[in-house]
Amino acid sequence: MNEIIAILNTVSPHLKACTLKQMTLLIEAMLSMTGRVTMLSLSRWTEKGGNYRTVQRFFKEKIAWSALR
Repeated sequence: MNEIIAILNTVSPHLKACTLKQMTLLIEAMLSMTGRVTMLSLSRWTEKGGNYRTVQRFFKEKIAWSALR
């Protein structure tokens, strides 16, 4: 998991701090969960700070994926 966090730190100049924190929470949840990946299941598997509304806010955020690449 620490390797993933290190990789996310390389894209941090291109993201807002809040978006980076949300992305970190969601990636950790996705890698640890089993079954279907839905917004509700993501919110259930996240640690503190990853409620359903946070997941909605992350997916509503416009991210320049080409810049992250």
